[in-house]
Amino acid sequence: MIASLPQLLASHGGFGLNLNLFETNIINLVIVIAGLIWFLRGFLGGILERRREAIVSELREAEERLSTANAALAEARKGVAEAQKRAEQIRIDGKARADAIRLDSEQRTIEELARMKQAATSDLANEASRVTDQLRRETALKAIEKALAALPGKLDADAQARLIDQSIQSLGNR
Repeated sequence: MIASLPQLLASHGGFGLNLNLFETNIINLVIVIAGLIWFLRGFLGGILERRREAIVSELREAEERLSTANAALAEARKGVAEAQKRAEQIRIDGKARADAIRLDSEQRTIEELARMKQAATSDLANEASRVTDQLRRETALKAIEKALAALPGKLDADAQARLIDQSIQSLGNR
């Protein structure tokens, strides 16, 4: 099966170093390696240089996008701050308008109540005056009727006629 390393070395005659340059192809290997290094340096160097430039370009683009995004963010924050100020101003204006409307409504209510009180007072005074006038007339008529009822026995016909005429005139003057 698999032979061990000492058995393998013993079967091939041992381990040694071959220093013959032509037999070992060291010169060929040096030429091939030097050629590869010489030619691949330009090829690989170009590939690496292009890759480096692409990475640098992508980094610049990323930095530009970052600066653009930061500028947009700053602008958006500015817009939000302005919107908040405007919303606060609208809220303050709305509250002031609501207060003004409330005060106006209260003022109108007070004026309307005062007008209604004035009208009620005027109506009450007119009604009181009317009732007073009516009571005066009724009282005067009752007094005249009573006096007229009592007079026939106390006054003669001429005095009664004069008294009735005076009473009628005094009622007509009022």
